Amino acid sequence: MAILVDIQRAWTLQETPGAASIESWVNAALGNRTGPFELNIRIVDQQESAQLNFQYRGKEGPTNVLSFPFDAVTPEPMPILGDLVICGPVVLEEAKEQNKKNDAHWAHMVVHGVLHLLGYDHCVDNEAKEMETLERAILRGLNYPDPYIEITEHN
Repeated sequence: MAILVDIQRAWTLQETPGAASIESWVNAALGNRTGPFELNIRIVDQQESAQLNFQYRGKEGPTNVLSFPFDAVTPEPMPILGDLVICGPVVLEEAKEQNKKNDAHWAHMVVHGVLHLLGYDHCVDNEAKEMETLERAILRGLNYPDPYIEITEHN
């Protein structure tokens, strides 16, 4: 599968995952879909995340991941999946609060965002269950623990 992942690092105050890790998580989320695909991932601070969250969702404050599927009308099909905006500080804080390893939570956020770009959602119960089941399977395939089970201590 051919995929081009453009990673923009607007926030780099702490270590963020490398391109190889991010690309492997994207590929896992895409599963057996054939490409080519193009995807932009922007890692941002709380301020940029909060601004985009308010502008596009009408919600106050930063959030872990925002997904912007590509939906422009074009004369010919384009391989663009869309854009993910991941708030680095929020992901790290959530990992700490949930006693998860940072890379496991980063992987979850990338997989979660890509699934949104593919049309999955979690607004209603049956869709949420389908999306969570798929996330669990993808992350298990990457040797990460179930992201929806609370961990009582850091491994």
